[in-house]
Amino acid sequence: MSAVQHAAPPAPQSQSSLSFTQGFLLGQLSLVILIGAFIKFFIFGDPPSADTTASLRASARRERTLAHKRSLLTLQTQSPQHRLLRKKRSSVLRNPPPLTIGTILSKTYYNVDSHQPESLDWFNVLIAQTIAQFRDDAQQDEAILTSLTSALNSPLKPDFLDEIKVTEISLGEDFPIFSNCRIISVDDEVGMAGGSSRLQARMDVDLSDLVTLGVETKLVLNYPKSMVAVLPVALAVSVVRFSGTLSISFLPSSPPGGPSPTTLAFSFLDDYRLDLSIRSLVGSRSRLQDVPKVAQLVEARLHTWFDERCVEPRFQQIVLPSLWPRKKNTRGGEEENEAGPESTVRAVMEGKVQGEGIRSRRGEPVQEGLNMPGSLPGMTVT
Repeated sequence: MSAVQHAAPPAPQSQSSLSFTQGFLLGQLSLVILIGAFIKFFIFGDPPSADTTASLRASARRERTLAHKRSLLTLQTQSPQHRLLRKKRSSVLRNPPPLTIGTILSKTYYNVDSHQPESLDWFNVLIAQTIAQFRDDAQQDEAILTSLTSALNSPLKPDFLDEIKVTEISLGEDFPIFSNCRIISVDDEVGMAGGSSRLQARMDVDLSDLVTLGVETKLVLNYPKSMVAVLPVALAVSVVRFSGTLSISFLPSSPPGGPSPTTLAFSFLDDYRLDLSIRSLVGSRSRLQDVPKVAQLVEARLHTWFDERCVEPRFQQIVLPSLWPRKKNTRGGEEENEAGPESTVRAVMEGKVQGEGIRSRRGEPVQEGLNMPGSLPGMTVT
């Protein structure tokens, strides 16, 4: 009787193996469902409309601008006002009366409140000629291609990107239209010189064109060893339309006649709109074309790059050269025709070398960048 009681059948082993198989299959099925949902909704999901995205970005930029203005007001109220130390002026030069914004406006017969905005048709013609010359210079040689390739493959390039090759460049055919120019008085947020004001020109800018840059590269996985996996990627980014408000103002040297030169500052207000068209091709054999998520990431990165450089409260500065007439800057006439083109080239090179020497004596750093063909002196691409 006791022997019969101890000999029980081993049924729990079959049940445990069955439960393991069910759990394994359930886990694999859950993984497949998660991967499918990720591919469907994250990679191939429908992006939001262009109007919705533009309104969200405009509201975010507006909040950032308002927060910056509030911080400036707080800083102006808390910081003590220090008077600038001025050097003793020569007694030969007559001391003119203090020049204010009201004096400038009254002597130029400009009323900020009642003056009608200007059309800037003449300015559009000059800008169109400059851009046309820039495009013509780019077609003559491959300077723009070399500059863009060097900029894209700079030491700041991430390690997971292979060499970036430029496959397409289109500088467009149309020109920007400037209109509705007006002069306003704004607080000096740059100098913080006791809440002083300065004049600012604001004008509307509208460009409808197709400016395209196409590149191709490879995403490289370097772990656990170099070149473990490679994924080819091709992108083509086109600027379809840009509209916004451009603000331009002069920043005088501080203190007057001091080491800081007079500069031209320009920036765009936070109500601009930039419409992009992005084409993508991912893969080598089974290629994914125009992935929406890739377009969203690239577009967000380009907007961030633009906001961090020339959208209020940030601005760009251009050092203005001396406007005094000098012999070395004189061109044209019979003397130049007799001397020939070699003297003209020599005079230009001497002026350039002397300008760099003046900047070095002032202690200003000489900016090293990529000079674009047809660009203005002193302007570099970073």
